Amino acid sequence: MTKASFYTVGKARVVRVLDCALDTFRLQQPLPEWQDHDQQLAEQLPEALAAGQHVSLSIHSWVIEHQGKIFIVDTGAGNDKDRPHAPYFHRLTTPYLARLNEIGVSPDNVDYVLHTHLHVDHVGWNTVLVDGRWIPTLRNARHIFSAKEFAYFTDPGNLTERNRTSFQVQMDSVKPIVAAGLAEMIETTGDEVIPGFRFYPTPGHTVEHASIVLESEGVRAIFAGDVLHHPIQILKPELMSVFDPERERTLTSRRWALDFSADYDAIWFSSHFPDSSAGRVARAGNGYRWSFE
Repeated sequence: MTKASFYTVGKARVVRVLDCALDTFRLQQPLPEWQDHDQQLAEQLPEALAAGQHVSLSIHSWVIEHQGKIFIVDTGAGNDKDRPHAPYFHRLTTPYLARLNEIGVSPDNVDYVLHTHLHVDHVGWNTVLVDGRWIPTLRNARHIFSAKEFAYFTDPGNLTERNRTSFQVQMDSVKPIVAAGLAEMIETTGDEVIPGFRFYPTPGHTVEHASIVLESEGVRAIFAGDVLHHPIQILKPELMSVFDPERERTLTSRRWALDFSADYDAIWFSSHFPDSSAGRVARAGNGYRWSFE
């Protein structure tokens, strides 16, 4: 990977590749429990709030070079996908593949795709539309994700209004990977899945959402997916987002990830934070504080 700002985790290198950004939200839209008296918290994170308390959410991948191989954590929303119930992601046309190329990564050179979960904005570039068919974008990569998560989102008994886009996503962005023999479905136990990578169960946002930990030369990083959507939630972890259906499980998972990051000084690579999208969690009294890297 060349010509891009990157982070180091031991001997591994990590760089963000943007798919798209959503910058039309007021803070109360993704975080309806936000109260005006929490303004003092917002003042601690001026980088994370635009004028008028508007929130920008980034949709991106993390590309990792580790032990001579290329890994991608989550693949954004993708292009040309029919998303009538998720209009922010409906039939996008973004230069994601060109951005990969800018850092010296071609789709055919990616060895592994690691998924925190199987939502619309995390699996989209798994496939591209060619002659009316969805085919794998990263055709030489093993795609690793939770078996339980896939089973849940393909069981008709779980099809609800809330889940309808997630079910559609499996059809065009996940099942073609399975059909091509590129999927490796796992249990998220915290055991090492690939040298240097562990998938820890952090459910709540989805049934078996995973936080992916990278370790190299004794240095750790955490790719915590949607355990958090905005850094203000680090200062006030009990703030739930509209995207979190299970409050108690989400909060338990969130506190585990925050404690892990603080205890190991693990750089936090977020899925949706603005600015650099990466930073550090530290303890602050009985709570936590955040600093962007």
